[in-house]
Amino acid sequence: MSGNESRIQAIYQITNREPQPKKAPKRLEEMWATDVFTLSKMQECLPKTVFKSIKKTIQTGEPLDISVADAIALAMKDWAISKGALYYAHVFYPLTNATAEKHDGFISVQSDGSAISEFAGKLLVQGEPDGSSFPNGGIRSTFEARGYTAWDVTSPAYIMETDNGSTLCIPTVFVSWTGEALDKKTPILRSNAAMNKAATRVLKILGEKDIAPVNSSCGAEQEYFLVDANFANARPDLLLAGRTLFGRPSAKGQQFDDHYFGAIPERVQVFMQDVEERLYRLGIPAKTRHNEVAPGQFEIAPVFEAANVATDHQQMIMTMLRFTAKKHGFVCLLHEKPFAGINGSGKHVNWSVGNATQGNLLDPGDTPHSNAQFLVFCGAVIRGIHKYGPLLRSVVATAGNDHRLGANEAPPAIISVYLGSQLEDVFEQIRQGDLKSSTGKGQMHIGVDTLPVLPTDPGDRNRTSPFAFTGNRFEFRAVGSNQSVSGPLVAMNSILADSLNWVGDQLEAEIAKGLGLNDAIATVLKQVMELHGAIIFNGNGYSEEWHKEAVEQRGLRNLRTTADALPVLKEPEVEELFSKLGVLSPVELASRFETYAEQYILSIEVEAKLVVSMVKTMIYPAATRYLADLSNTALSLKEMGMDFDKETLEKVSSLTKSMMDCASKLTDALGQHDFASPEEHMQFISHTIRPLMDTTRTYVDTLEGELADDLWPLPTYQEMLFIK
Repeated sequence: MSGNESRIQAIYQITNREPQPKKAPKRLEEMWATDVFTLSKMQECLPKTVFKSIKKTIQTGEPLDISVADAIALAMKDWAISKGALYYAHVFYPLTNATAEKHDGFISVQSDGSAISEFAGKLLVQGEPDGSSFPNGGIRSTFEARGYTAWDVTSPAYIMETDNGSTLCIPTVFVSWTGEALDKKTPILRSNAAMNKAATRVLKILGEKDIAPVNSSCGAEQEYFLVDANFANARPDLLLAGRTLFGRPSAKGQQFDDHYFGAIPERVQVFMQDVEERLYRLGIPAKTRHNEVAPGQFEIAPVFEAANVATDHQQMIMTMLRFTAKKHGFVCLLHEKPFAGINGSGKHVNWSVGNATQGNLLDPGDTPHSNAQFLVFCGAVIRGIHKYGPLLRSVVATAGNDHRLGANEAPPAIISVYLGSQLEDVFEQIRQGDLKSSTGKGQMHIGVDTLPVLPTDPGDRNRTSPFAFTGNRFEFRAVGSNQSVSGPLVAMNSILADSLNWVGDQLEAEIAKGLGLNDAIATVLKQVMELHGAIIFNGNGYSEEWHKEAVEQRGLRNLRTTADALPVLKEPEVEELFSKLGVLSPVELASRFETYAEQYILSIEVEAKLVVSMVKTMIYPAATRYLADLSNTALSLKEMGMDFDKETLEKVSSLTKSMMDCASKLTDALGQHDFASPEEHMQFISHTIRPLMDTTRTYVDTLEGELADDLWPLPTYQEMLFIK
């Protein structure tokens, strides 16, 4: 297939790879949560009073009784040591979308020189990692290094096992010396508290008496690519940027739709099973696995969990995918667009709210038109998404996600809500002030006697919608595959809390006027539809007609790039939202804008530097060697009196010159640093650097189709996507 030495060697290593030894399958019950310090394990080893206290904190959200910390720490240490752990780590989630951890030993040296294992309550509850090198967005000066981690009791501790040993991992928040959140976890805990307070108030207005704490839930579908490590290690762009900056499309891509839900390749299935066993031991409910649309692309999806725990588990899933891929000779790519011309990867965040007494508050039941509780909460979501749609766009804005949003493979950058035909009809009746009925489930007769009659949902699904109702939850489809789900969940929880507070105010005002509860609900929901119904759209979100209608007629914003979307975080309405709910202070919100703007700029600058480097040191030498070969051939043929077709020689020469000229312009552009603001710098990156990179790529990809295969220095799309 290839005469290039490194590519030949990579293909040889892959095709002659020893198959993974088969492992005896284990029963789920034998694996489940064996590496998690669960409530049941606590009950076995804690005094009754201590267990009762910690259980109450976990289940109701009441403050931790610090007096029980020593007993819990001792039991946690003994359990961890029994699992082979010699170290513990406070695990936290800084503003990098990655996981951070500081490891300390269970060791206390005695006066006589001996050592004992020790773990006190104060070490469990609070840690102090050096916070100087984590992004803080201007919250403090670089010489101010102190940062604190604090134990999040609601997310269970666990054992992370590697070939080199085991570590007790304790989920924590991460804050500055002055108390500002420097992490992803603190805001989600605050947003859940704000949403719980607002939801409880509305439920009381609706007549509920016994109301358990309301929590948001999350089930995040994770898409990813697998590339053999032999290929990935030969591509500087994959190693440093997570995506291919060059690459001519393979003759066969995804056009046959034969990979989607197809038979999982044996080597990949062994990898998947290994991942799932590790996840089950960590109490992570991985439920679904399958081939995705693009060749080499796959998906894993867990069952719903409480949002805070689901966020931690999602970080662990990404870590486990990368870690386990190495063991199987793969590199797991979580970039949103690692390969041009085929589908990129997202992370569909399924989100709902509910509690132990009222259940799922976004479940319409069989007769949604008469389900007042559902209509009120769904109406609050509609209002919130319309009012704060640009905020939702901003929290999924990254350099990688810009390659997906707006393309015909992912939701558009315009935020809208899909309700399905049944609920759209219900809320249209509300708008008209005449709510009477709703469409029920239907039946599907397939026409085969041996097959049963199948029930059908009252509405279809819409893959082009960024925020779609899917039966008893909303699915936020615009989240990037490499992102933490915390940011989107914080935004959705906060938006809902704000809307529920507004709904509560309106209901109380209407009831004070003398309206009965049902009439008050009808009045408020009608107002929601009149003010915010423009956000509802059930059609094709990819169409040019919708883009025009959305902006020109409905007043929705089309924030196409991260450079356009991130400044939303600085808008007064967004600052007021987070501030009044106590989710993010103005200083904390400003720090996030600064951090994410810097990450956007740095990400593309790294890619641009790689483009220049790869062009100069890999592509240009290959092109000149080919030109030399062609020239020598032309001279030899001329000496023999034979004609030589110069078209290829001239084309390659022209492409090579254009490529180098463009790379030179890119180098000059990268030298500019005199920007008045992050906003100006981002726009320059978006409108100058990115187009120069794209133009350079056009020349390189065309050259790949012209040069002799044995000279091409990079593993090709055909090889990376189809050789497993």
